Amino acid sequence: MLQKYLLTMTAEPVRLSKLMAQRGLCSRREADEYIERGLVLVDGVPVNVLGSKVFEHQTITLETAAQQIQAERVTILVNKPVGYVSGQPEKGYSPAAMLITPENQDPNVAPQPLLRQHFDGLAPAGRLDIDSRGLLVFTNDGRVAKRLTSEQGEIEKEYMVRFRGELREEQLALLREGLSLDGKKLRPAKAELISDDRLRFELHEGRHRQIRRMCDAVGLEILSLMRVRIGNVRLSKLPEGCWRFLRPDESF
Repeated sequence: MLQKYLLTMTAEPVRLSKLMAQRGLCSRREADEYIERGLVLVDGVPVNVLGSKVFEHQTITLETAAQQIQAERVTILVNKPVGYVSGQPEKGYSPAAMLITPENQDPNVAPQPLLRQHFDGLAPAGRLDIDSRGLLVFTNDGRVAKRLTSEQGEIEKEYMVRFRGELREEQLALLREGLSLDGKKLRPAKAELISDDRLRFELHEGRHRQIRRMCDAVGLEILSLMRVRIGNVRLSKLPEGCWRFLRPDESF
């Protein structure tokens, strides 16, 4: 009790919703919703006032109803083909979300029901440009979205690139560390030449058309670009144009 008292005396309180998001309980938007509905307990006491502040040492739990809502959130993996946009539809092009239909579910796994509520709040967590293919994540789980779109670059993404041009050692060194885009230096990247015309990239950031612009800066023309991994989750044998649910045993 004395230790908690001393912590209270020396620490600054923080917004409850912010602390809930930091602890991975939910997103800040979801936290505000649960607080308004009286589904958040702080040290066992319900808190239903938006903007409430608490101390970092306090215990925060969700009522059963909020836990059930969180359990119903879904994350969907799509193998996006070239020609589909990640987010909002563009004139003449279709959004990748259109691929999420019962007919396009991964034929390599046992089918799971695709329900109407799965689409509530479902949005891409990150992007993959129209000329690229591979792993694209859709989710309505704020915890997953926050982790995948964090500017801290905690999640590594892996890409396979086929290119045309001559790649010398000094160019490879620039791809790994030494390039800048839009006046800002890029974080170090892993770039490995795996054949005469193929590269593997591993990045911790995802600026607009980053790999294409990196390759262009060293005189390489990209013929194809495919994202094969996000964090611990791999595209594996998911057929192009198909999707599957993130399994309970998987995490990014």
